[in-house]
Amino acid sequence: MANYFKTEIISADSRQFFKEMSIGTAAPTKEELEAAKHHFIHHKSITEAYNVGAFEKEAIQQIKTLHQSHDIVIMVGGSGLYVDAVTRGLDKFPEVDKAIRKQLNNQLEQEGLQTLQRQLKQLDPVSFDAIAIDNPHRVIRALEICIGSGQPYSSFLNKDKNKRPFKTITIGLEAERPIIYDRINQRVHKMIEAGLVEEVKTLLPFKHLNSLNTVGYKEVFNYLEGEWTLDVAISEIQKNSRRFAKRQLTWFRKNPETHWYDYTTALKDVIILIESQLQ
Repeated sequence: MANYFKTEIISADSRQFFKEMSIGTAAPTKEELEAAKHHFIHHKSITEAYNVGAFEKEAIQQIKTLHQSHDIVIMVGGSGLYVDAVTRGLDKFPEVDKAIRKQLNNQLEQEGLQTLQRQLKQLDPVSFDAIAIDNPHRVIRALEICIGSGQPYSSFLNKDKNKRPFKTITIGLEAERPIIYDRINQRVHKMIEAGLVEEVKTLLPFKHLNSLNTVGYKEVFNYLEGEWTLDVAISEIQKNSRRFAKRQLTWFRKNPETHWYDYTTALKDVIILIESQLQ
């Protein structure tokens, strides 16, 4: 699509930002990066503080710059929160006592993530079903709002947002679930063959960073530290990736304006849709 419309690509994948994480994030290959200009791929280090608010500001500025010479800019991703931050603006949340987050972090350390997940399911089942439940940072963020405000985290979502100086056409690619799951399973094996274990080994000193507490990395850490065999780690990556994909679908299907197409035949139909919108 980028080549057809002679334009550039904004990546909204929150893990592909980090230059130390390539194989485990399935970042675009050298050939793909050369085929079309990409932005926000490997532009940060895992040691740098970076969040969705910073990405929103940088991506909006990049889109503004690109729109000076391109009518269309393509954004692609994975990370629903980061996509929404650019296309709709971030939700506004009340200030809460910082002691709540500290207490939740202590609880995470002492009792584990499952305790926090159960707490969130009780306080805000809507968020429990929608957010990346395996990400402790997201779970703690939702919980601190629930506890600090006395209202569900989800109740603050999708309120009045900042108006954007561009129009968004949202495209979703879909496939039968067995196909998605089979491709996930195959991709994990390809990552291992490409050197995922060696990549994660170089990141062991940074294991504590939130950016590395993610599918594909945390499982291999367990293997490298002798807790699991490699076969168990591979199986867990596949299982957790399937769960993550299910949550991604839940997130993206919440948007009623998304145009859904079968992934095998989408390109022609999407081009027709976009050109009709341009007219």
